[in-house]
Amino acid sequence: MNIAVIGTGYVGLVSGTCFAETGNEVVCVDVDEERIASLKAGGIPIYEPGLEELVRRNVAEQRLRFSTDLKEAVAGAMVSFIAVGTPMSASGAADLGGVERAAAEIARAVTGYHLIVVKSTVPVGTNDRLRKIVKSIANHRVEVCSCPEFLKEGSAVEDFMRPDRVIIGSTSEQATAILRELFVPFLRTGNPFIVMDQRSAELTKYACNAMLAVRISFINEIANLCAKVGGEIEHVRRGLASDRRIGSQFLFPGVGYGGSCFPKDVAALVHTAAERGLGFELLRAADAVNEQQKRIIVERVKEHFGASLAGRTFAIWGLAFKPRTDDMREAPSVVIIEELLAMGAAVRAHDPEALENARRIFGDRISYHRISYEALSGADALIIPTEWNEFRHPNFQRIRNELKQAVIFDGRNLYDPGLMKALDFRYYSIGREPVGPS
Repeated sequence: MNIAVIGTGYVGLVSGTCFAETGNEVVCVDVDEERIASLKAGGIPIYEPGLEELVRRNVAEQRLRFSTDLKEAVAGAMVSFIAVGTPMSASGAADLGGVERAAAEIARAVTGYHLIVVKSTVPVGTNDRLRKIVKSIANHRVEVCSCPEFLKEGSAVEDFMRPDRVIIGSTSEQATAILRELFVPFLRTGNPFIVMDQRSAELTKYACNAMLAVRISFINEIANLCAKVGGEIEHVRRGLASDRRIGSQFLFPGVGYGGSCFPKDVAALVHTAAERGLGFELLRAADAVNEQQKRIIVERVKEHFGASLAGRTFAIWGLAFKPRTDDMREAPSVVIIEELLAMGAAVRAHDPEALENARRIFGDRISYHRISYEALSGADALIIPTEWNEFRHPNFQRIRNELKQAVIFDGRNLYDPGLMKALDFRYYSIGREPVGPS
């Protein structure tokens, strides 16, 4: 099938590439001429494991190409996926300008029956609005369906190729049949293809992310209580996870969630509820807890070193909001670093993939180090906001030798407190009492 994908961010580039991998001919379109030029030259604008290989293979096989010409791409396709950004506005609402412009341009370009599929995360009722826009413009029958994405940065290719489920918002038998044909190759293990109305599909995407955000904030609140009463959060977490009604997913304490989805989607769902007279206090509380949690490591730093950090230097391992990505949107590391700098500290930062994005945020206010141990040199302590695998089993003797003081603030509970005590580190983690010499 011929497919146009509008937008070459995480969702658009991954979706278009994976559709091409199953034999479809795909044109990925973007208004960013520099990005398209880079893609045509073999550059990959985002770090996503496995994506570069798939892009190169499908470009070589001529199933995947990149263009700034939306009209040409749509005219040659039966299906167009809208995968443009919906950034959060000042009010918390999703900005739908890009989605609406894409739908209007597609409507002008169609040459026959066409199916528009909204993959962008959009508030309830957006598909209805787009249908009216398209109907007022198109000279041919154009249907609008919802197909929310459930991709996790760092495993987006795997999530697309082997989804837990595919959800379609459609009331058209023809549109549903086309989408079923497109997604059948990804559902060979029997995972469900769920069809519902568009409004339910739109809401399902937000509901999933909101539920996960609540779970993260909940376990962080439990962790903070553990630290106060002398409990061990790992024991509590395992007890919770062993309950089949609860399970283990997204029950790991840390310094809060970030990224392009959870903060934005929680805010958008709260805004949608408020427009209909609902407070949604649970989600408001989850968001407030998350913002507070991003600062908990800094509070531990102040407990150890005092309120003034002038003359202190801190090594940061992990800048991206999660491992296996270079995305720093809403990353806890940004809050931690900004607060350290505000208190007069110097920062030496390392991340396996996110250094260039960090440089755009902090400029020359911090130093950047490709080698993790180089960031430690002369630092008073190590802070870990992100759980990259290479941080899990470091050379602790080398850490001790590089640091001025054997102090670690672990925002992801990577290390065993007993081991840290045995190695004579002062070790602060989440939901556990500090161990080691004061």
